[in-house]
Amino acid sequence: MRPWLLVAGDFVASGGMDTANHALARHLGRTSRAVHLVAHRASADLLALPSVSLHRVIRPLGSHRLGEPLLRRAAAGWQRRLNARTIANGGNVDAGDVTWVHYVHAAFEPRAAGALNVARVAANHRRYAAEERRALQRARLVICNSARTAEDVVRSVGVDRARTRIVYYGIDERRYSSVTAAARAAARRALEIADERPVVLFAGALGDRRKGFDTLFETWESLQGSPGWPALLLVAGSGAELPQWRARAGARLPAESVRFLGYRDDMPDLLAACDVLVHPARYEAYGLAVHEALCRGIPAIVSASAGVAERYPAELAGLLLQDADSATELSARLRAWRDDGSVRERVGAFAADLRTRTWDDMAADIVRLVEECLPA
Repeated sequence: MRPWLLVAGDFVASGGMDTANHALARHLGRTSRAVHLVAHRASADLLALPSVSLHRVIRPLGSHRLGEPLLRRAAAGWQRRLNARTIANGGNVDAGDVTWVHYVHAAFEPRAAGALNVARVAANHRRYAAEERRALQRARLVICNSARTAEDVVRSVGVDRARTRIVYYGIDERRYSSVTAAARAAARRALEIADERPVVLFAGALGDRRKGFDTLFETWESLQGSPGWPALLLVAGSGAELPQWRARAGARLPAESVRFLGYRDDMPDLLAACDVLVHPARYEAYGLAVHEALCRGIPAIVSASAGVAERYPAELAGLLLQDADSATELSARLRAWRDDGSVRERVGAFAADLRTRTWDDMAADIVRLVEECLPA
């Protein structure tokens, strides 16, 4: 039986694609297949599996940019040595085998603020898009995390549609179970939220404007002082623009109307404390944070163009934002959410369905596709 070679920056159970990569490696390792990971980092639970081997690649100075060429070079060497089935993320390696797409750089040109940050973001975008194009155009099978992603790789990268397949993410149904009253109270105590005002959560990187925090900030400004709007905004995320947003909030928003939490790895607890997640992303191949919120039974307002939005049932269409640049529309969506007494119940029914698809289900689908489409 041919071994498997998985190539990604990190195999850890946190973040979007990192969690998915971790789930695939764990599934393969638990089914006694020989699994080789070429990565900067892998979690201890994976390394404890006898069939999993890590070929660690250094990340000089903690820099993704410096680590990426080393990762590609190491992956190419191990692919030749092992003659393995190879699944690589995006442009990580031009393997000519299977590419798993979590994000399409060619589909969106990110915005940023500040001259240095603008230059950095633009340079990275050009490099990522070029590497992505080389890898995807050579891949024999392109696995996409949503129909939106599949359409993007066809339209923006020029991949033959016949080589694409769609595999949705799964969930850890135990960590992302429906929030109980006791869990909500404990989570709010941990965050020192003493009152019962509504809590709105934003979770996403603040390195550029892709996640749409600028739209949410403008919305939050407009809502201050509105009758019946005593809500607290929690912002979970870090990035180059975080200091700027903290300073702007201090100058323009009432104290305790927003809290910046920085990077967090306790999403289940943050979700337990909140009443709605807001994700007005300008580009989102999928949107795992939205998926996680829904599985906890938390309403999530998300851009209609996000990959996860294609899974929303018709009865939750009111949570879909048509224009990610419109603070006016987002304000209206938030007011509609606040006034909709049955939205939590409708989300709960959808959540029960989402939780039936686990990470193991996702991984098993990927293995089946690879074995069917690219037989040994």
